[in-house]
Amino acid sequence: MAALVTGEDWTRAMTFAVRFRSRSFSNSLLIATAHLAAYNEGRVPEPSPTYVAGFRQWQSLGRHVVKGQSGYGILAPVTARFASREPANPGSWHRLGRGERPAPGEVVKSRLIGVKGTHVWDVSQTDGLPLPEPPRPVLLEGEAPSGLWDGLADQITSDGYELRLVSSSAAIGGANGLTDFLTREVSIRMDVDDAAQAKTLAHELGHCRLHAPKSVDADTTAAAEATVHRGTAEVEAESVALMVGAAHGLDTSAYTIPYVATWAKSVPGKTPVEVVQATAERVRATALGILDRLDTIKVGDGDPPGLDRAALTPSAPMRRIQAKTPAVEL
Repeated sequence: MAALVTGEDWTRAMTFAVRFRSRSFSNSLLIATAHLAAYNEGRVPEPSPTYVAGFRQWQSLGRHVVKGQSGYGILAPVTARFASREPANPGSWHRLGRGERPAPGEVVKSRLIGVKGTHVWDVSQTDGLPLPEPPRPVLLEGEAPSGLWDGLADQITSDGYELRLVSSSAAIGGANGLTDFLTREVSIRMDVDDAAQAKTLAHELGHCRLHAPKSVDADTTAAAEATVHRGTAEVEAESVALMVGAAHGLDTSAYTIPYVATWAKSVPGKTPVEVVQATAERVRATALGILDRLDTIKVGDGDPPGLDRAALTPSAPMRRIQAKTPAVEL
């Protein structure tokens, strides 16, 4: 995290993360770093991975890890079952033992209790049956992916905002888009190409999902800043748009992210690494929530085509680490 210093660093990291969105942001960084090291050592042919999976997961697809290829260490979740007769009472939950059944009337939930080390390998480190090639988005310059605008617009209106299309940026103070939390209106300029319009719509949807103030009876800017620092809010919204666009094959070079070392230091009471990590996880969760509701053709998520994760467990763990919070996502 500390090595993400410039806006270009951040853009590359978020673009990579959306291509491996089946993994957490932290795990995607671990994969990217380990794969680049393998490339520099001459063990893999390309500097960026394509698909990654565990040892047994590759076997389930008719492929095997080539002898001598080292896996990439990541963290996998360790969960346990808990039961309660009073789910609303946090103190009423008790852990079930292996094979133990809940008592009659008890509600059962799984919770994260820790993490364990495991390994994944890139497809270039394996051999065997060919993988099927899923459809990929193909775009012309300035073209928006089919269905992206409509899908984003539907999500904005379903969140309770009115979508306004304005003739130019002059109508909204020189901006490409504007979200007014007081009137619950999202305005988008229409005098740019389709791809730019879709990107702006994703940016404003990011604001709607992340930065809507809990109370709008005061100045909206001040209310929003009370929840998220203004500089961080703009980074988050632009990063959500970046991830949504990258998932559809849009060129990310036009996305402008402020210098990370500057905005990450601007949040009182937080270290830059804490700010970067929290921002990355908020952006990823929001972008994935948007992508899950879009019926569009997207780039792969890092899992090999045809992999059934639920059918197999990861490769053998190295060491279990107690989780500090059940909110950790892996």
